[in-house]
Amino acid sequence: MYQANEILFIASLLVLVSIFAGSASSRFGVPFLLVFLGLGLLAGEGGPGGIVFRDYQLTYSVGSAALGIILFDGGLRTHFATVRLVVGPAFVLATVGVVGTAAIVGLAAHYAFDLNLLQSFLVGAIVGSTDAAAVFFLLNTKGLALQKRVSGTLEVESGINDPMAIFLTMMAVELLRHGQPPDTLQLLLQFVAEMLGGLLVGLVGGFLLVALFNRVSVAGGLYPIVAMAAALLIFSGAYFVHASGYVAVYVAGLVLGNRRHRGAQVILRFYDGLSWLSQIVMFLLLGLLMTPEDMKPYAAGSGVVAGILILLARPLAVLLCLLPFRYTMREIGFISWVGLRGAVPIFLATIPVLANLPNSELYVTAAFVCVLASLTLQGWTIAPVARFFGLELPPKPEAVSRTDLDLGSTADRDVASYRLEAEAPALGYRFNEIPLPRRCRIITVIRDGTVMDRNRLEHLEAGDYLLVLAPAEQFFSLDRLFTAREPSKRQRKRRERGEEVFGEFVLTGDTLLGEVALLYGLPVEEKDRNEPVGAYVRRRLRHRPVVGDRLRWGPVELVVREIRNDRITSVGIELEPEEHPILRGFRRAFGFD
Repeated sequence: MYQANEILFIASLLVLVSIFAGSASSRFGVPFLLVFLGLGLLAGEGGPGGIVFRDYQLTYSVGSAALGIILFDGGLRTHFATVRLVVGPAFVLATVGVVGTAAIVGLAAHYAFDLNLLQSFLVGAIVGSTDAAAVFFLLNTKGLALQKRVSGTLEVESGINDPMAIFLTMMAVELLRHGQPPDTLQLLLQFVAEMLGGLLVGLVGGFLLVALFNRVSVAGGLYPIVAMAAALLIFSGAYFVHASGYVAVYVAGLVLGNRRHRGAQVILRFYDGLSWLSQIVMFLLLGLLMTPEDMKPYAAGSGVVAGILILLARPLAVLLCLLPFRYTMREIGFISWVGLRGAVPIFLATIPVLANLPNSELYVTAAFVCVLASLTLQGWTIAPVARFFGLELPPKPEAVSRTDLDLGSTADRDVASYRLEAEAPALGYRFNEIPLPRRCRIITVIRDGTVMDRNRLEHLEAGDYLLVLAPAEQFFSLDRLFTAREPSKRQRKRRERGEEVFGEFVLTGDTLLGEVALLYGLPVEEKDRNEPVGAYVRRRLRHRPVVGDRLRWGPVELVVREIRNDRITSVGIELEPEEHPILRGFRRAFGFD
């Protein structure tokens, strides 16, 4: 009894400390996942905590369940439209890209550790895939608004590439255990069967879950519990039919998240917290498992492997996989850099340990160093790199003052309540000209406790409460319209120095792009010179524009100032401070300006 209470006390304390330490460290831009991993190290055998933890089987089991929950949550939040947009390139990255990355890293491991080729390939297979947990987590917590094709490629790739990494790892482990040469055709057929089986199990499980929610009524608080139990059932049940549980649970979440059903809002809120908890527990366990003293003999070689992975293997694999899909060098550069490694490589490194293979500590150390390097270098620099490549869209609202009312599965739209904030883009329009997304309607406007007459209302005011009827997929666009935009870090610094802008000039939307480029010395492709600047801004934003949207163009920012009949009729030009000449020269030399 005492031991059980002691374990419960320590576990609860570690979770609480992780949450508050992560919140405090985020002010300095430190990735949350790095904090969780660091606290696990400090609490472990080699740190001040002194907790001796060597249970690889428990780590594998808990990590497997946590990853299933995280993948299900990622599927819930991914739209079918995003999958359709990027399914081809994401699938190539998740298969050919993982094999290519594993091969290059394996070659580096062969020379760094003096291993035979099969042992070296096992190192590459363990660290070959990007981590869904890390990608979903860091892209969302950084508050980035990325171009849809880029963010979609990263999310879908990370959601479906774990089966390939697991398959390669298990194949290498079995070959090292039994020493038999592989039957290439049989292995390929087995992998295809697992992927297709996972897809089928996920589709069937997802649609059955939607039907269950819509036909069986339970207490409101039980919907997320049913969803969690069903997700774990689909994840574990897939293995009984020799299918990939990781693909199955991600696809099931995708189906559930894109179909109307009861309890949708409460399930999303519950999974937001459950995904956080899964992250914390997984990274704390992995940190506890590692002992700095045991890692010392392999630290230098692991550093070489991590460097090759980040700087050569991932970029080369992404370049070869995405060039046929006509991705730009900006997009390829950013996707290469955000090849985040998280808990999955360390989780996969426990497989050779459980199989009692020689050099087990080497595999675990190499995986840990690669994860540490990825979270530190890549996770810490996602936002600056997105700005460097010019892929960041206007910032997302930090806090959306929206309350949702779930109307259930019988209605095709939901109702949301907004409290209109000062500087919200909607304040810049006459009431009857507000650019609402398709199939959205403002039902009621409440001002100072009084329901306003919509037919006589001229403008909205800060502090107004709005009831809006809209499809669930349009709420992100409404958030941008009714919520004040958080200024970028660059804008905040300029305001602190009293340098809001060097000047703003307003142009009509039909001004030709070539004329603007000539006036300000900006780069422009020959084919775009005769395009109106309003049309150019709308095309580059890749979403329905609202007043206040910003687009970076070299050293200036284009700001949407007026929209009429869904056309941008007025664009502001804000001059930015000059960049450092070395950075400017670097950007131009590599074609990023």
